Amino acid sequence: MGGLGFLKNALAQVNFDFLKKLMPRTLFGRSILIVVLPIILLQVLVTYIFYERHWDNVARRLAQGVAGDVAAVISLMDRFPGATAQTDILNSARNQMRLAVSIDPEATLLEGSEIITKYGFLEGHLARALQESLPARPFSISANKKLESVVLLIQLPDSVMQVIVRDKRLFSSTTYIFVMWMVGISLALLGIALVFLRNQMRPIRQLSVAAEKFGKGQYVEDFKPSGAQEIRLASRAFHVMKHRILRQITQRTEMLAGVSHDLRTPLTRMKLQLAMMPEQDDKQSLEGDVADMEKMVEGYLAFARGQEAEAVENTDIPDLFQDIVVNARRQGTVVSLDTPKELWATVRPNSLKRCITNLINNAARYATEVWITVHAVDFEVIVTIDDDGPGIPEASRNDVFKPFHRLDPSRNTETGGSGLGMTIARDVIHGHGGQISLGVAPTGGLRIEIRFPR
Repeated sequence: MGGLGFLKNALAQVNFDFLKKLMPRTLFGRSILIVVLPIILLQVLVTYIFYERHWDNVARRLAQGVAGDVAAVISLMDRFPGATAQTDILNSARNQMRLAVSIDPEATLLEGSEIITKYGFLEGHLARALQESLPARPFSISANKKLESVVLLIQLPDSVMQVIVRDKRLFSSTTYIFVMWMVGISLALLGIALVFLRNQMRPIRQLSVAAEKFGKGQYVEDFKPSGAQEIRLASRAFHVMKHRILRQITQRTEMLAGVSHDLRTPLTRMKLQLAMMPEQDDKQSLEGDVADMEKMVEGYLAFARGQEAEAVENTDIPDLFQDIVVNARRQGTVVSLDTPKELWATVRPNSLKRCITNLINNAARYATEVWITVHAVDFEVIVTIDDDGPGIPEASRNDVFKPFHRLDPSRNTETGGSGLGMTIARDVIHGHGGQISLGVAPTGGLRIEIRFPR
């Protein structure tokens, strides 16, 4: 029992996964499915009921009427024999019953295999009606492909009677009219529903595009909320959130830039005073402190510059990295670059250049050689920066992105910096809608992996 239960659950899961694969991925496709599926089910149900009840009843009654007329003609011919009476009966059948009746005295209709026993829908009803009206007489039924007429051959005592029945006696044209109206109205309603659905999807798509661009740090203009009330509320909430985030970033950047700029003035005065002081042991210590403060102020300014808005451009990534590597080599850094010949991406070139340069300089401070690899996967650009330094412990990899956080000096006895390098790099990459992560390089040092959309 346990095995059967497991098998049932496995089959149910397989069927569920298969149905999930068949489901449309987009909201527009699923909305169409919600609209189309009930219409199709309704049409199938109505068609089934119509063909099973209405059309079947109509076809049966029409066949019974034809069979009754044929039986009446045969009954009259039996009661009134003679050529004159037969002619009058046949004329009455043609004029009043719309039956083309003729008599072949030399023909014989045999029972058995020569009689057609497999009929279609209309012929089947007519055959059953003839069996009820003429139970003792052999007959056969044939019809052309277009059902324009049906030919009946009925065995009489000394001849065979041929009856040609037109389609109007056996077939109701309202059937096709009903089906055409049903399909036509359904298609018209489906077209109207598709137009309304597309109009409702447009503001959702507009909001998703704006959110994606803003997530990548690109400039997004305010757009007029449209669509349903819920979509309008979401659009207004997005505008409020966007302005609040931009305002907070601007205030933080302006505050940091202002404080850093104001600190330069007392630092300059302190440097002048130290220059005029006589050589003493304390003077060297003060000069070192002033130099450290100046580096910190420069780091704050670099962080503030990284927050400044910059227009995105379609940039040649290999050329950008070639410039970065050339500048790094001029400063004495041993750098290797592996990049494709052509790769374009929509980025802020100056911000990205400042970010990569900062990471290379940081790696060169702790390592002797740096390797940079650039490649693209689908719609992403992946940059890996490896070094042969001591690396960063796994427990400290998240802390290095915190502002003003510095690693333990044991990594290198002459570290320096203000603790904003990785913070600036992370903010720049996040501003491009990407991610930055740390790991272990194949050389045993630190690996920095950067991913951002093209």
